[in-house]
Amino acid sequence: MLDCIIIGSGPAGISAALTLKANGKSFILLGKKSLSAKIEKAELISNYPGLYAITGQDFCAALQDQLAREEIEVVEQKATGVYAMKDKFFVTAEGDNTYESRTVILASGVETVKAIEGEEAFLGRGVSYCATCDGMLYKDKTIAVFCTTKALEHEVEYLASLAKKVYLLPLYKGVEVEGENIEKIVKMPEKVEGGLRAERLTLKGGQTLEVDGIFMLKDSVSPSALVGGLAVENGHVVVDRGCKTNLSGLFAAGDCTGRPYQYAKAAGEGNVAAHAAIEYLAK
Repeated sequence: MLDCIIIGSGPAGISAALTLKANGKSFILLGKKSLSAKIEKAELISNYPGLYAITGQDFCAALQDQLAREEIEVVEQKATGVYAMKDKFFVTAEGDNTYESRTVILASGVETVKAIEGEEAFLGRGVSYCATCDGMLYKDKTIAVFCTTKALEHEVEYLASLAKKVYLLPLYKGVEVEGENIEKIVKMPEKVEGGLRAERLTLKGGQTLEVDGIFMLKDSVSPSALVGGLAVENGHVVVDRGCKTNLSGLFAAGDCTGRPYQYAKAAGEGNVAAHAAIEYLAK
């Protein structure tokens, strides 16, 4: 069993990983090898101590170099669920992967696309965030797929290979996914409805799609959807000064804990969260 699972490869997650490594703890860092699209797209960063007027790409390169020097690998998998047990956690990730640890540090950033009405209420009851995890449940059925980025088109293609009918709702231009069973609709989803399971997706303008399932393919998932029972306020994880959440052994750091959304704040909280996890493990 791992000492810790870190979810998110931005400054908070990287800072936590470096601190855990320095203290000899076993952990896995789930995220992207490119680290953070937010950083990568930054034109100029001038308020990070010691790195004056650095571009986002150069900042990412410096972080990647430091991870390589410390022999810390970023496991490129998106976490799809965090489950708190009595004295440990189970974390599910893309590709039917499951990890087990004594602590978890949530450093997933903030959602760029907010959840729509009914989305989180029907999670696990017709709404899914992971194509490879739940795709087979909808073989030969009708599904709606909301996709926020071209980088996730491979998941759309996978779902289309299984489903009878796919309503594709892209939130970007230049969609390249094609298929006889794919119908593209350029409208924002507004509401998920149904009985015991999700049955309908209402779009902006009033159009309603009758479906068997709905996939929300996003870069990030809201903390409350990822972790059942997690205390959240105004979309942010509630933490104390030690980055402790209301769930014993679960810590949070970075943008997901609230403003200011700055790299220096995220890195500092990542360090604090790691030390809090180390203290928890010692007990």
